[in-house]
Amino acid sequence: MTPTVENYALGHWLPGSGPQQELLDASTGDLIATANTEGMDFEAILDYGRRVGNSALRRMTFHERGRMIKALAFHLDAKKEQFYELSYRSGATRADSWIDIEGGIGNLFANASLRRKFPDKPFYVEGEPVGLSKGGTFMAQHLLVPKEGVAVHINAYNFPIWGMLEKIAVNLLAGMPAVVKPATPTAYLTEAVVREIIASGILPAGALQLVIGSGQGILDHVTYQDVVTFTGSAATGRKLRAHPRILAEAVPFNMEADSLNAAVLGPDAVPGTAEFDLFIKEVRKEMTAKCGQKCTAIRRAIVPAHLVEDVQIALGKALAQTTIGHPQAEGVRMGALAGRDQAARLREQIQLLAKNTPIVYGDLDHVEILGKERGAHAQKGAFISPIVLLNERPFEHLDSHEIEAFGPVVTLMPYHDLGEAVQLANLGKGSLVCSLATNDPRAAQDFVLGAATHHGRILILNQEMAKESTGHGSPLPQLIHGGPGRAGGGQEMGGMRGVEHFMQRVALQGSPSMITAITEVYQTGAKIIEHDKHPFQKYFEELEIGETYVTHKHTVTEADISNFANVSGDNFYAHVDATSLEGTLFTGRVAHGYYILSKAAGMFVDPRKGPVLLNYGLDECRFTKPVYPGTTIGVQLTVKEKIGQEKRDADDIAKGIVRWLVTVTDETRETVAVATILTMVKKKDQA
Repeated sequence: MTPTVENYALGHWLPGSGPQQELLDASTGDLIATANTEGMDFEAILDYGRRVGNSALRRMTFHERGRMIKALAFHLDAKKEQFYELSYRSGATRADSWIDIEGGIGNLFANASLRRKFPDKPFYVEGEPVGLSKGGTFMAQHLLVPKEGVAVHINAYNFPIWGMLEKIAVNLLAGMPAVVKPATPTAYLTEAVVREIIASGILPAGALQLVIGSGQGILDHVTYQDVVTFTGSAATGRKLRAHPRILAEAVPFNMEADSLNAAVLGPDAVPGTAEFDLFIKEVRKEMTAKCGQKCTAIRRAIVPAHLVEDVQIALGKALAQTTIGHPQAEGVRMGALAGRDQAARLREQIQLLAKNTPIVYGDLDHVEILGKERGAHAQKGAFISPIVLLNERPFEHLDSHEIEAFGPVVTLMPYHDLGEAVQLANLGKGSLVCSLATNDPRAAQDFVLGAATHHGRILILNQEMAKESTGHGSPLPQLIHGGPGRAGGGQEMGGMRGVEHFMQRVALQGSPSMITAITEVYQTGAKIIEHDKHPFQKYFEELEIGETYVTHKHTVTEADISNFANVSGDNFYAHVDATSLEGTLFTGRVAHGYYILSKAAGMFVDPRKGPVLLNYGLDECRFTKPVYPGTTIGVQLTVKEKIGQEKRDADDIAKGIVRWLVTVTDETRETVAVATILTMVKKKDQA
């Protein structure tokens, strides 16, 4: 009996109730499964996500969410071989599947590690405080909290695993649940991963739901607290973005659309240079990886006019080594498209392009394949030859900049100077990524400054970085994945930026004491807490935000300045030569700023052994007023923020990082130096 791909919603696995859609093996045409495309109660699904999943995730801290994502990554990594076996049926080779499977799991790991950039709290204090009054009693601070809705992810067919995992990693870290709607042709892969996620029991109930099929009507029930993301064609994305409910509720909509990404061969990258070879290698790789079905794949190869023939010959030789066939057949380097519907659509797009830009490599109607013994079939499967077209007049024949053939297809086009190369790259009206092969820094700068407005990411490809480069087509979780214009204007991922997309930013206004109480970060001017016991003798849990220690006083002498100059070797004229101060800001020998900071440390440190394990570092430091001999300084040490640390293993010491505000003042009570220092402090509870 043919299995049915099911939905996971409302805490249960549920079949749809609509017409059956057949999901076929991309290489053999054999039936894999069927999917029901209708019959889901989307209003109930979204409500369940908000009530159950959102409330559970919002209660967790960033660190708890991050550890949850890390555990999920380890779980899926242990199960990845079963995903590979299924992925072959989508036409993907082992290398193609690696991008989808381990790229997706790697994204979970990367976002799990990102937790360390956030506090161990359910909210995030963003940026610096803003003073709003002369007296310092009125201020503001930006705060981010998880939205109270659901992230609805509408994904494309080309990356059924990575497309889901790279999105949910971000919304889960932010504290929002997700409803994932994968494209139906490869939804069997998404379902397999979701089954493992649910079976693991790692995520709280309602944190992840899966909807297979058309998803028609799901957007009818979104609210302004939800977030919708879309990956796919620009045309479909524009329709969804204009949905009446999206507009009426002002629902955040992140669109990452397939775009006409370009690779540019720099003027200096002539045959025989490493950059020329790298350019050819990168274009071939982007054409054949995932059979060219990547939103970041190179669609336009822009090369110096006098090198068009050289590039055409070199690229043809590289593509001739690309064996095509069943992904599991020995020697196959390129598999099939995801299905026959995709292959039919691709041929239509190529035929449109070929009206004015002839095919100079490849055969649209014939392809030799390997793996017939495994059932691979040239007609029943979705195989196609790599295709190279030539647009000799790219400023006249604009189809190359408007029609995307979503497969192993690239169009060569010439330019006469770097300005023209920029113009051609920008004619794509916005793309996810562009690359430039050059070893000329000035050419690289000129190109970037001209093209940056039209691209989400620009890769400068040369010999120096080639061995470690992840390549033109690899989005990384630390960087934004999106682009302007045709690419949709979205910014998926991007480290902390991506997480913030699923949070609400609010500007808090109030007194320093009130903002301190709300944010759990001490604000200058807030009420302080003083105790008899030195704070360095307190465990991490015992310290309070705002707890302050006021030191004894010290009068700075010329001997202090001379001694510090001798010890440090810092003999800058302002510290040691009073005769050289004419025309400067100083009226006499001035104390070293680092002496003031060092002396402050000596004044506030308790020398006795206690819970403080070590000095962890310095976040910021400013010297705000010159200190001359005879100035009397005092120090105020205040607990600014506490950041719990995870134990690396069972034998590790339980500890946390304490950020201290160090304020050094003179006898007039004016601030002469301010810094934030960090210490590692032992926890009383060693569990």
